[in-house]
Amino acid sequence: MDKQKVNITSSMKKKGYSSSSHYRINSVVGQSEQVLATKFVQWDVNPLESLSNSKVYLLRAKLNRGERMSREDELLRALLEKKDWLCEAVNSNTYFRTAVPLQGWRFDFFDVLKKYIVSQYGRWAEYYAPDRTSLRAYLYGRINQIVEIPKQ
Repeated sequence: MDKQKVNITSSMKKKGYSSSSHYRINSVVGQSEQVLATKFVQWDVNPLESLSNSKVYLLRAKLNRGERMSREDELLRALLEKKDWLCEAVNSNTYFRTAVPLQGWRFDFFDVLKKYIVSQYGRWAEYYAPDRTSLRAYLYGRINQIVEIPKQ
């Protein structure tokens, strides 16, 4: 995990260094090994193992094992809370659009999030969420329309 390759888009070159989701950090290690998190700050931070009891670490580890976040699970209430929590955590942080920051580490959930455009109060806004239900739980007020944008 020490060696990382950063893919820079043309929009990053114009705007300078950005920690938004306009780029993806790909690990140089084998494709079979999935990365839990990547360091996104320049200073020293606590090791990733020190965050092993955090909610975001446990959720990313569960998804890396191949388990799914499905609403039909036997632990429906806990799963709904996880989906709702993930939607709120992704859309309320100011660092990333598809990731959750925690103590200098970036936990990316791009693989399980869907992109939605929401019409609310006469304007359109972009959100990322696991599903429409968690997005509706996150948003307040009257929602005119929710449109899912397919991944390419």
